Amino acid sequence: MEFRIERGALADAVGWAARVLPTRSPVPVLGGLLLEAADGRLCVSGLDYEASARIEVDAGILRPGKVLVMGRRLLDVCRVLPEGAVECAVEGSRFTVTGSGAGFGLSVLPLDDYPSLPPLPEVLGAVDSAEFAAAVADVTVAAGRDDTLPTLTGIRLGLDGDRMTLAATDRYRFAVRTLGWKPAADACADVVVSARRLTEIARSFGRAGLVSLALDNGSAGFELAGMRTTVRLLDGRLPRHDKLFAMPDPVTAVTEREPLAEAVKRVSVVADNDSPLQFAFQADSVLLQAGYEDDVASQRLPAALSGAAEMAVAFNPSYLMDALTSFDAPVVRFRLMGPGQRAMLTGHDTLEDALDTAEAALPPAHQHLLMSVRPLV
Repeated sequence: MEFRIERGALADAVGWAARVLPTRSPVPVLGGLLLEAADGRLCVSGLDYEASARIEVDAGILRPGKVLVMGRRLLDVCRVLPEGAVECAVEGSRFTVTGSGAGFGLSVLPLDDYPSLPPLPEVLGAVDSAEFAAAVADVTVAAGRDDTLPTLTGIRLGLDGDRMTLAATDRYRFAVRTLGWKPAADACADVVVSARRLTEIARSFGRAGLVSLALDNGSAGFELAGMRTTVRLLDGRLPRHDKLFAMPDPVTAVTEREPLAEAVKRVSVVADNDSPLQFAFQADSVLLQAGYEDDVASQRLPAALSGAAEMAVAFNPSYLMDALTSFDAPVVRFRLMGPGQRAMLTGHDTLEDALDTAEAALPPAHQHLLMSVRPLV
């Protein structure tokens, strides 16, 4: 095996495939990357028991062949190589990498012990990579972090016709994002994918092109421009959000999002251990307060309240900040059921849109539900 390639192209390919390598594994070969050179293309592959990745790039192939080398060590080498053309070859039991006067030799792993990559499941359709990445980022903030409840660490991926729904919850908050996609046929699915894995996948594809989505009973697959990755589905189902998001006769509060986010960060400085951040809404303003005894902070902001003369609620400041930063709209609307009850956040382009209480044909594409807590007396 022998090939030539630009350092940047090699580093990008190795870095993309190395994302799925396990940090520790009782099976040493799973720490390896498989390099296959043939027909003017270099294919770099990696896998563990949960995910796989495969990427193809152009290369000058002098001798076709394949080799298995330690992936993270190869990635370290690629990062320190000088810019320019790189020559790689298998010489006996060593894989050599040379370029611009620098040379490295890496030991090879036994190919016979390396498992086959799982095939890509059936392709169901395609979604814009930039919109998909943004949608995943919108909901992943609400995914659980407790590995003893693995289903809650995932993102629900629902397909219904030409609509895709992503949702995540850790039982204290619930984020939902809908977007359009292009199904190959009538598609219907409801699966759960690791939030960490799905975030890595969405980010890795960049922001241009259509990502093919493939599903079967045990895995999800994604493919774009020579990059292909699979991930094992999580067992179980996330709770449905339909009834939870139904909020009859809420009190509505509207304010500008960026000033509110800055105020939350500022006032939360005195909130120890995520102690509640208190909101006192009035007809034309909201007062944020946090702290105890002599260590206190407050800030008042313009706001508009409808449905009540006043409303006092409180939130976990970290959860609220996660919710606010997941929106990019200039205005945020709170739909409030009362202290210690549900609060729905949505983003809007203008104050007028946010104050419009008329029932829309479709709910907002991005919704983030928080449980409020009772303000301190």
